[in-house]
Amino acid sequence: MDKYTDLIHQTFDFPTEEFTVENNELHFNGIPLMDIIKKYGTPLKLTYLPKISSQIQRAKRLFNEAIEKLDYNGTYTYCYCTKASHFSFVMEEALKNDIHIETSSGYDMQIVRALYKKGKINKNTYIVCNGFKRKRYRQWITELINEGFVNCMPILDHLGEIDYYKEHVNAKTKVGIRLASDEEPKFEFYTSRLGVRYNDVIDLYEQQIKPDNRFELKMLHYFINTGIKDTSYYWSELSRFVHKYAEVKKVCPELDTIDIGGGFPIKTSIQADYDYKYMTEEILRTIKRICNEEGVPEPNIFTEFGIFTVGESAANIYSILDEKLQNDKELWYMIDGSFITNLPDAWALNQRWPLLAINHWDKEYRKIQLGGMTCDSQDYYNSEMHSFQVFLPKIPKEEPLYIGFFHTGAYQEQLSGYGGIKHCLIPSPQHILVDRDEEGNLKTWQFAPEQSSEAMLRILGYEV
Repeated sequence: MDKYTDLIHQTFDFPTEEFTVENNELHFNGIPLMDIIKKYGTPLKLTYLPKISSQIQRAKRLFNEAIEKLDYNGTYTYCYCTKASHFSFVMEEALKNDIHIETSSGYDMQIVRALYKKGKINKNTYIVCNGFKRKRYRQWITELINEGFVNCMPILDHLGEIDYYKEHVNAKTKVGIRLASDEEPKFEFYTSRLGVRYNDVIDLYEQQIKPDNRFELKMLHYFINTGIKDTSYYWSELSRFVHKYAEVKKVCPELDTIDIGGGFPIKTSIQADYDYKYMTEEILRTIKRICNEEGVPEPNIFTEFGIFTVGESAANIYSILDEKLQNDKELWYMIDGSFITNLPDAWALNQRWPLLAINHWDKEYRKIQLGGMTCDSQDYYNSEMHSFQVFLPKIPKEEPLYIGFFHTGAYQEQLSGYGGIKHCLIPSPQHILVDRDEEGNLKTWQFAPEQSSEAMLRILGYEV
C-alpha cells in the first residue's frame, strides 16, 4: 500500500523546520494542529505570531551581514507593508522588532494614530506614505507632519501631489519620489501606472522641492511587481534605478536613501528554493558598484516587506465534508469552506500554497480535486506548485480528514473583504491566534468567531 507519508517523504526533503509529523498527525511550527481542531473546530484561520518576528529578524540579519561583508557604507531599515495584513495583532507583533511602516491608504493614517496612542510607535517612527493619494490621504499625512511626526514621509506619486503639501504643511518635511518602473516584457503595458517618469524627476526636484526650504528630498523609491528575483529584468531595473539615484544625488546633496520596495518571496511549496543570502548580497553589490562608478556615496536602504513578513505565519484549515465521484474518474473532496471567498488568490491569480493533510498520514493516498462550497464552477483547487495534481489520504469510514493550506497570511482577508458579504454567503472562518509564553509554551485564543448570519443580514439591510 502506498501511504501518504511515503509520498511526502519521497517528494520532499521531509520533515522540515516548520513541518513535522507525530503519530501520523501534522505539526506546524511545533503546533499540534489536531489539538487546535479538537478545541475550535473547522473551518479556521490560524496565525502563529512568533513567525512574524522571526521573519523580520531574518531579513535584518541578511542585510546587516551583507553590509558588513561588502563594507557597504549605508544603513538598512526594515519597513512593514501594512496592506499585506492590517490586523492589530500583526502590526503589534511586527513592531516588537524595531521596525517602521509603509502605508498605501488614507485609512492607514488612522491605524498609525491608534498605534501611537497605544505606545507601539513614536513620532520618530518612519511612516513611508506610498500610493496615488486622494485628498483625504494627503490631508491626514499633513496632519501627522504638522503634529511632529518628523519621519512621516510622503512619497510623491505624480507631479501635482506636492501642491497640497505646499499649501498645508507648516513643518520641516522629508519627501520621497517614486519612480515609475518598466513592467516585465510579457506584461500587458510597458510602464507602471504608479510613480513619476524617470525624465521628470530632476525637474520635479529643482522646480517644486528645492526652492521651498520646508521640503527636503531624502528618498527615491521603486518597486516591480515580479518581486526580487534573479532575472535579467530585475537586475536591469535595479541598475537603471540606481543610476537615476546617482544622477539626482549629484544635484540634491540631501538625498541619501533608496527604497527598493518589497518582493522577498515566501515558500509556495514545502521545500525552499530561493537563495536569500545570494540575492541580498548581489543587491548591495550592484548598488555599491554603480555608486562607485558614478562617484557618489552608497545610499541607505529601506525595504518594505509585506508578504515576507506575514505570509508564512498563517494557515487555513478545513474538514473534508464528503467525497464525490464524477464521470467515473474525477474524485472530488468537498471542503467546509470556499477558495473564492477564503483564499481568493487561488481563484484570481492561480496562487498555490503548501497543502498537506493534517491527519491520516498512514493511510493510502489518492489523486483528488478539491471543491469549495459555493455554486461557482471556479471554486476548486487541483494542482500544486511541484505537481499538476493533488494527492491526499483516503478518507476512512467514520473518521474525518483535515487538510491545511499554509503560508496564507498575506492579503487573503483584505482581498476577500473580511467580515463582509461573500459569494453564496459563505462566512468568514473563525480566526485563532497562537503565541508562546516566556517559557516557550503554546497559548491559543480566538480572535474572532465564524461570521454569523445576523452580521450578514445587517449588512444586507435585513432587520434582525
